[in-house]
Amino acid sequence: MTVRSSRAVLVTGGGTGIGAAVARALAAGGDRVAILGRRAEALASVAAATGALDVVCDVSDAEQVAGAVSLVADRFGGLDGLVLNAGVMVPGGVSELSLADWDTLVAVNLTGSFLVARAALPFLLAARGAVVSVASVAALRASSEMGGYAVTKAGLVTLTQSMAVDHAHQGLRANVVCPGWTVTEMADEEMASFGAPRGLGVAEAYELVTSLVPQRRAARASEVAAVVAWLLSDAASYVNGAVIPVDGAGVAVDAGTLPFDPRVEVRRPGAPP
Repeated sequence: MTVRSSRAVLVTGGGTGIGAAVARALAAGGDRVAILGRRAEALASVAAATGALDVVCDVSDAEQVAGAVSLVADRFGGLDGLVLNAGVMVPGGVSELSLADWDTLVAVNLTGSFLVARAALPFLLAARGAVVSVASVAALRASSEMGGYAVTKAGLVTLTQSMAVDHAHQGLRANVVCPGWTVTEMADEEMASFGAPRGLGVAEAYELVTSLVPQRRAARASEVAAVVAWLLSDAASYVNGAVIPVDGAGVAVDAGTLPFDPRVEVRRPGAPP
């Protein structure tokens, strides 16, 4: 990072969830923060609370991205950090996803990250800065009905590591966090959809989906943001190309041993529920 009175950090998807939590954490630490997103009202709310610069931008649109990154860099006099957090979730396996759904996932989760990173790289290299991408545990483990989402998040992991390999000698650091279930607006919607047919409220649905996570709860967005902030900081000066799960040890579980867990009741195939 360059020596400045404060760092300048751009956060995509900064209007809600983890992105908003990152903006709050960085602003509280004295950083100048810009947040990008498609929803002006959500961005304005975070900006009012944090002092962040809010810029409406669809990250899947190359022209909008170029203009937004240029605006932020001009306003801040450069960029020291980038958080690639913008993303969408469309459920469905390979056999179920429509081409339109696939294109949406790729356009936002993968191409959007590429466009923002490409536009920001000259400023980040000049500052010897840092990139943190927010992927998902879905990038590390395949799960049911998540084919398109998982593929795009896995692509984001390798995109980020590619930046580390290509530019570490120029002072750039590029790392990835992979959150598990995290309490956010988007996850709340998923919990509502998952819980309704089971007669569960949102809080009960979170409890069920994390019941086999060793820490036995979902993350708070602020907990993921704290890891992002650390990776952007000089305290992580020799951490590069890392992929860090923030999931309460969820991906550490061996699925083949779950039947030994006294909380798990396994039915034989074809047995009645």
